[in-house]
Amino acid sequence: MKLMPRLYSTEKDSDPFVQAMFFLPDAQWTWYAIEFDGQDAFFGYVVGLENELGYFSLSELESVRGPFGLRVERDLYFEPVPLGKIMAKAGRAVI
Repeated sequence: MKLMPRLYSTEKDSDPFVQAMFFLPDAQWTWYAIEFDGQDAFFGYVVGLENELGYFSLSELESVRGPFGLRVERDLYFEPVPLGKIMAKAGRAVI
């Protein structure tokens, strides 16, 4: 995450790259990180009850437990991809 763009650094990009993916193995929640403040705050795309762009925190991800008690995991094999591809896969038009 040290190489992840800083918060607000990609806001003028029309299709910024998603740099990391976090997921809850026992629920249908996925967090796609685009930017990171270097400490706790991410900006990215969240797929859950609703699909939306917004802020989420590392401490929040560490505290979440799924219905079977599983923790949020980072996909260690995730390769950076344009946000538009993630949004299309999740069923939302690119903004």
